[in-house]
Amino acid sequence: MYAVTGGRTRSALAMEALVSSATSIQLGHTYTREYRQISELCRQVRSVAEVSALLAMPLGVARVLVADMEAEGLVRVYQPQLDAGKPDRSLLERVLSGLRRL
Repeated sequence: MYAVTGGRTRSALAMEALVSSATSIQLGHTYTREYRQISELCRQVRSVAEVSALLAMPLGVARVLVADMEAEGLVRVYQPQLDAGKPDRSLLERVLSGLRRL
């Protein structure tokens, strides 16, 4: 994975940020396998954490790749709204509810 991200592991994307494909066509072989997988997976809106888990890649790698894809216009990213740097209460409740279901 080091080669895929060029050694980068940090991204400003929140793990709960939602990602959707910006294109309806399948990416060609000019894009990396990871880009093609993320684009296909995000035909349904997914969180960055889901992308990481479903593709069995480290969260840091998924965050970097999704951010790169957003910069290229391949995906759309919807960051959660934070109030003074704190997550929204409803977001925390949803996370807690999800953890309880596990």
